[in-house]
Amino acid sequence: MSAPQGSAISIASDKLRVTVNARVGGTITDITHLGLGLSVLGTVPWDPINAPIGGFAARDEPHWLSRYTGGWPLLFPNGGDACTVDGVFHGFHGEASISPWRATTSGSRVELSRRFFSVPVEMHREIRVDGDLLIVRDQVRMRGTRPLDVMWGHHPTFGSDLLAGDVEITSGAASVTVDEVYDPAENPLVPGAVGEWPTVRGKHGQFDLSRPAAAVSAMAYLHDFKQPWAAIRRLDDAVAVALSWTADRFPFAWLWVELEGTGVAPWYGRGRLIGIEPNTTRPANGLRDAQLRRSPVLSLQAGEELAAEVRLHVFRPAGPITRLEVDGRGKRRTT
Repeated sequence: MSAPQGSAISIASDKLRVTVNARVGGTITDITHLGLGLSVLGTVPWDPINAPIGGFAARDEPHWLSRYTGGWPLLFPNGGDACTVDGVFHGFHGEASISPWRATTSGSRVELSRRFFSVPVEMHREIRVDGDLLIVRDQVRMRGTRPLDVMWGHHPTFGSDLLAGDVEITSGAASVTVDEVYDPAENPLVPGAVGEWPTVRGKHGQFDLSRPAAAVSAMAYLHDFKQPWAAIRRLDDAVAVALSWTADRFPFAWLWVELEGTGVAPWYGRGRLIGIEPNTTRPANGLRDAQLRRSPVLSLQAGEELAAEVRLHVFRPAGPITRLEVDGRGKRRTT
């Protein structure tokens, strides 16, 4: 059935309840494990506006944050700074993240679709739950007649009960590179530093990104994946999430750590979020910046159709997460 515009859409299995806001970005705003009674997506310390941005383009980051809930938006066809490419203005984090999507629901799934304004592309998305696993599948259809560069990525940001205690981040990545530009006062990392995951050069010696703690505000990129996954486990083993994705579509994962580190508006030192964000591209400074740097971007060809999948396992872990099963699930506690 079709969902009323402006209403929250909920789907559920016997293990998970997932809420989607089709009015603003088709954003996944909440994921709750029903058995544990714990929520894993982050929230923001302000009241976001529940309405699309006019013109489908956020002029800058503060404008985009006015709609941001801290959940899981989709970034397309831009990621990071607003920019102009081939005469077309692309808003901060792209049209997909702040525009309305057509939505239908059926049982444990919601289907979203949009024909974009800024690019000649159609996208169909399926979000469904299978027990304690959330599966998001995107399909892109290029309707233009000339090649088109885009950035495509997911922006899941974790928090709430998951970050109610100390956490450990593990991943199948071999390497990590710190963003060259992002350097707020509470950034402990040396901009542009490169290391073997999870250790990278910090301003006061080596920094272990697997154990971030307040106050931290940092941006880095995971790459050279042996297997495309990353996980966050609360150290008391109360809850964990394991994220996995299509490797050939998303060779990078942006790692954004905001643990009470940003003191300026609208955060004021109140944010507690960790983003693990599979993407086609790094760095996260907009499509035009990526082109100028000759960084990897996705070049869509006339008539091309592409698909990608992201899976999230929400579970009670049994110690450190060092690998995932083929279906994207991590090792669960059985008692």
